[in-house]
Amino acid sequence: MIRLLIVDDHAVLRSGLRALLSQEPGIELVGEANNGQELLELLPTLPADVVLLDMNMPVLDGVATAQRLAAEYPQVRVLMLSMVDQPRSIGQAFAAGAHGYVLKNADRKEILVAIQTVMAGKRFLCSEVGLNLLDLVLATNPVAPGAAVSTPSPLSRREQEVLQLVADGLTTQQIADQLFTSRRTVETHRQNILEKTGAKNTAALVRYAIAQGFLSDTSEAVE
Repeated sequence: MIRLLIVDDHAVLRSGLRALLSQEPGIELVGEANNGQELLELLPTLPADVVLLDMNMPVLDGVATAQRLAAEYPQVRVLMLSMVDQPRSIGQAFAAGAHGYVLKNADRKEILVAIQTVMAGKRFLCSEVGLNLLDLVLATNPVAPGAAVSTPSPLSRREQEVLQLVADGLTTQQIADQLFTSRRTVETHRQNILEKTGAKNTAALVRYAIAQGFLSDTSEAVE
């Protein structure tokens, strides 16, 4: 059972998250807080495994709270929740000690995958943010067709297929539809790819894809 604590200064958003997650098997909502300071006051008597933490809050914001949690409660996994998809903010969150980053407009399934992923000791980056970073990398680092594969890939054939489709700009749902599988399976493949390649985020993963030649013929990758 994953003990989850929601931290957000908007009561309506907390209520929505509570409605989304309260009936999920394997998740126990142990409490809520309005800001980071309230969270730190709760944790000594209300242990949690995962904290769903708003990025922008009064009193003590998400970045400052993540830093305190990393120092004082290193066993707590932090999943940052934000409306912001800018690389600078994402970098600040992970540098502060967050283990995952998910946008507030993510659907229930993706939020669940995010919670389960960080609980398993891995990092998580939601698909919309990942694709935005992919677009940024491709815009700033154009690749000529026919790039040579530099080293053998540690990825399975299916993981290579997922990586190619990510590089082509497909969403998680589009990848799932094309491979006749579920969104959750695609997210699992994506996290496995990050782990195998040592990439810290999707931008680094795209650089790996470029180096491995997965972007060599993207024009024919999707019909």
